[in-house]
Amino acid sequence: MRKVYILLILGIWMAVLPYLGFPYSWKDNLTTLSGLGLIYISFVMYKEHKKREVKVEKTFESFKENKFEGEGQI
Repeated sequence: MRKVYILLILGIWMAVLPYLGFPYSWKDNLTTLSGLGLIYISFVMYKEHKKREVKVEKTFESFKENKFEGEGQI
């Protein structure tokens, strides 16, 4: 859950950053670093989710007996 809160804080930071009055060079660097942080945290959460995911094998009945409607009647 800690990573979810970090994502929330980074999202709020990205939304507020343009209005904080930083010089353009700082703003560009902070935006880039924040974006890279979001990408990294998202990637780590994706990998953890894939590890926990249970893989279900799909099996198909390839040899299924047909039942004839007129079977047993002469």
